[in-house]
Amino acid sequence: MIGRDIIPWAKKNADWFPVVSITGPRQSGKSTLVQATFPEYRYENLEDPGVREMALEDPVGFIRQRPHKLIIDEAQLAPELFNVIQVVSDEVGTPGQYILSGSQNFLLLRQITQSLAGRVGLLRLMPLSYREAHRAIPELSVDDFVIRGGYPRLYDVDIPPEVYYENYLSTYIARDASGYVDPGNLSAFRNFITVCADGCANLLNLTSLANDVGISPKTARSWLSLLESSYVVQLLQPYHANIRKRLTKTPKLYFNDTGLLCHLLGITTKDQFMVSRHRGAIVEDLIISETAKRHINSGKQPQLFFYRDDSKIEVDLLDMTNPLEPELVEVKSSATYRSSFTRHLARVGDLVGADVANQAVVMNVDKTATVGGRTVWSMEDWLLRE
Repeated sequence: MIGRDIIPWAKKNADWFPVVSITGPRQSGKSTLVQATFPEYRYENLEDPGVREMALEDPVGFIRQRPHKLIIDEAQLAPELFNVIQVVSDEVGTPGQYILSGSQNFLLLRQITQSLAGRVGLLRLMPLSYREAHRAIPELSVDDFVIRGGYPRLYDVDIPPEVYYENYLSTYIARDASGYVDPGNLSAFRNFITVCADGCANLLNLTSLANDVGISPKTARSWLSLLESSYVVQLLQPYHANIRKRLTKTPKLYFNDTGLLCHLLGITTKDQFMVSRHRGAIVEDLIISETAKRHINSGKQPQLFFYRDDSKIEVDLLDMTNPLEPELVEVKSSATYRSSFTRHLARVGDLVGADVANQAVVMNVDKTATVGGRTVWSMEDWLLRE
């Protein structure tokens, strides 16, 4: 197993809460994580038809006949278990009784919200970060990681990314989307994901997405919500505060894994990546998704935004996760530094209270350096940050 940065945070939550829930995209390594992190717990997987049948037929007996250190994988498949877990966990009154995991995040979180509010520590396991993958494979370059992505299976066996991701998409559509997308629209839904990839790092335009696929804007909104809830995509919201400027109110669209993004864009080699018209968008996606992972893995809720106003002043990333030390980041795929890269950082820094030391450019340079008090980060150094 590749070591995961979230493990210390998972253990802390088990020391605090009677129930710990771990969600995340399909195949991000949740089952492996919970069994490796809590080896003394009994493990039950409800994807096993026999186990699921027992849980559905006798939820009370299923919980009461098992130890109070219990992992239930794909727990959302037996909704009645959650009420029983609430009762039993309250009776026992100790932390770390149940670990719940699942890939159908919307269903799992709905059951938790309805039955276990206040009793559960909520964690998200995203695909491998570059730092996690690099720790296991020190020779792994940033470009290789961009194309391969962070799904652990790609590092367990020597499977070509294009084979893995095509199967991943088929599995996702067949198992997750089919419950929410009309069977006659599954092909259109697959096309919708590709169209989203083409618009990565751009302002979200639901009408345009809908027109490109031949669906209604309402359907496009519903499908986008499904992609968000299953952690395939994320929306980066524009920054708003008490600033007397006309600010953009439309979010930007990003993917949570660059490997999947590259597959959807038909990029399978570094040569294709270097000449792709999407290269700048992919690099931007990488920095934003990896910054989010870094915070999530340390137990923080990422507070990430972008800035754009009617004066065409724009900054790619505002990291407000630590509100006392906001960071401003410009992302460039170029290997040549230009002073123009920082032209908006000072103005936006004054507006949001970000010191020069917390204003940065991340770009394709070999070494991190300081220029005019601002840090010009190499991509690798940024991705390996603590």
